[in-house]
Amino acid sequence: MSEATFALRGATIVPITSAPIEHGVIIVEDGRISAVGGADLPVPEGVPVEDATGKWIVPGLIDAHTHLGVHEVAEGWAGNDTNEMTDPNTAYVRALDGINPAEPGFAEALEGGVLAVNVNPGSGNVIGGECVAIKTVGRYVDEMVLRSPSGVKSALGENPKRVYGEQKKTPSTRLGTAGVLRQAFVEAENYRGADAPDRDLKLEVLGKVLDRQIPWRQHCHRADDIATALRVAEEFGYDLVLDHGTEAHLLADVIAKRGIPVIFGPLLCSRSKVETVNRWPENAAKLAAAGVTLAITTDHPVVPIEHLIIQVMLAVKAGLDRDTALRSVTINPARIMGVDDRLGSLEAGKDADFCVWSGDPLDIYSKVERAYIDGAQVA
Repeated sequence: MSEATFALRGATIVPITSAPIEHGVIIVEDGRISAVGGADLPVPEGVPVEDATGKWIVPGLIDAHTHLGVHEVAEGWAGNDTNEMTDPNTAYVRALDGINPAEPGFAEALEGGVLAVNVNPGSGNVIGGECVAIKTVGRYVDEMVLRSPSGVKSALGENPKRVYGEQKKTPSTRLGTAGVLRQAFVEAENYRGADAPDRDLKLEVLGKVLDRQIPWRQHCHRADDIATALRVAEEFGYDLVLDHGTEAHLLADVIAKRGIPVIFGPLLCSRSKVETVNRWPENAAKLAAAGVTLAITTDHPVVPIEHLIIQVMLAVKAGLDRDTALRSVTINPARIMGVDDRLGSLEAGKDADFCVWSGDPLDIYSKVERAYIDGAQVA
């Protein structure tokens, strides 16, 4: 048997996609979950069994919107590779190429039970570049990748109009921002329709979005910016994800009807700009009540990534039911990132990425005692 083969018995197991199991058993074989069940689940001969009575076993938490590794903590400008703010459209750049797995944020992610993240470029540009989904342990980023690219980052609202307005360049207004976005997609459509065009990395990336190979990750806070995101997505027919969604509750019925997920947050921070004035934890419950697929984000390093579960607690305190709350940091972000075949729930065949908590993870006194990725203990 490999080191990544074992069983844990006696814990409260929270599979996420099915009911919690008291005194449960989880079996890991060769780095994958082979079975999850009650106390009577038989363990194959030769598989080591450890007693986990009194503990809780939960899938590794997932944050679908971070800048982990590209905006390094405690590094200042030297470690900030979040935005290439030299052109409103930098679709060709990749977060993958700026991630430093040695930065302290990765160790802090493990402390908080966050075992996978989506790393996004920043929101200074109208089109910021490719996102990547990764696990939070590895010597170099290439061995951490779950999906690359996992989306393309774009921004509406205050950020791009401020950045380029200060440079006396387009866009300096919301209508200019939308114009840059629409023009980029028109160029991508023309590129897709051309015979043997010269290779263009920007347009190749946008073509993947138009072909619905990857989603469009739209930074937007205010309801009017969210409406613009919906309008442009309908015009060009791509898969949209709303990032932040501070005022998404004001259009929750429209968003739900179109099946567009919202990655909500961050919550544990000040209202640093005008468009976040209506940021309230109660908005998460309003979105869920309308039927919107909800994920919760730290936007690390805006909120330190180890506090992801605390943001979930705040949302529960403000009215979000606990099952939906746990889904918002497990299976929902996994689906948004396109990695739910491997992560987000405790089911046979999925990667053995989970944490052993001292108690209920939604209890402020509970902590991660052990974390496993591919069945190997990493914390």
